[in-house]
Amino acid sequence: MGACKGAVNPEKSDSTENWTVVLRRRRRNGVNLCSIVPPKEGETWEPLDQECDPTRESKLMQRIEVCVQNFEKLESCLAFLTEIQRPDFLDKIMRVLGSEKKLRMVIYGIGSIESISKNSRLQLSLALVMKKKLDWIGDIEIFDPIISLTELKILKSLGCHVLSVNDQCRRKALEPTLFFMPHCELFMYENLLEANWEVDLLNRCVVFGNSFSEYKQQCTVDKSFDFARSRKHILAATSFTQEMTLHCFSDDSSGAFKSLSWHTFTPTQLAS
Repeated sequence: MGACKGAVNPEKSDSTENWTVVLRRRRRNGVNLCSIVPPKEGETWEPLDQECDPTRESKLMQRIEVCVQNFEKLESCLAFLTEIQRPDFLDKIMRVLGSEKKLRMVIYGIGSIESISKNSRLQLSLALVMKKKLDWIGDIEIFDPIISLTELKILKSLGCHVLSVNDQCRRKALEPTLFFMPHCELFMYENLLEANWEVDLLNRCVVFGNSFSEYKQQCTVDKSFDFARSRKHILAATSFTQEMTLHCFSDDSSGAFKSLSWHTFTPTQLAS
C-alpha cells in the first residue's frame, strides 16, 4: 500500500455532475409544477413549492407520525437496533467519536416525504428512531432540493434542521458526522469523499448508504476509464474502508433499505 501523510491524493475530480431538482407534482391552481432546476453549489436554497396549506401540513404530519410508530414496531427495526449495538460495531463508532459524545447526522437525498412512494418516509423514520433510541446520535440536519415548504415545516417540527445552502454533498466532517445517504446517486458519494479527502476528516466520517464494495465490483464488469474515473475516490477508499452490510430488512420496508451498508474509514493504516 502507498504511504499516506496527512492526506490521500488521487487526481482531483473535475466532475461537472450537479444535483438537479426535478419536480413532478400535480397541477395546482392551473400552474404546472414540473420543472428542472440546475443548482449552483453553495447558493442559498429555498423550496420551489411554496404552497402553504394548514390542512396539507396536518395530513402530512399525521402520515409521518403513523409511519414512525409502525416502523418502530417492526421486527426488522428491532433487529437493526440490535445489530448496530453489537460491541464490534460500537467500537467503530467510538473510534470515530474520539472525545466527542455524539455523531451529528447529516441526511442527503431523502427525497419527498409527501410522495406516493413510502421509501422516503421509511428512511426518515429510521433516522428519527435512531435519534430516539441511540445516545450517540446528535442533531439531525437534512437537505434535498426537492423538499417543499410544507415538508420543510414538518421536518422542523420533528426536530430536524433543514439546511439553507446546497453544498452538493461536499460537507466537511469538522466534527464526528454520520452521513445518512440511502440510495443516493454515485456522484453524491464521490463529492462527499473528495471534500473529506484528508486523514483527519475521513476518520470523523461514517457513511450509511450504497455499498462501496458493490461499486468496486461493478468495475470488474465495466473496465472503461470513464467508468472507473466517475468513482475514483470510492475505489481508492475501499482499501481502508470497513464496511458492514445491512441484512436485517426483509419485510415491506426492504425496498427502502436494499443493498445498504455502513462505512467507516481508517486511512491511517496507509501510513508508512
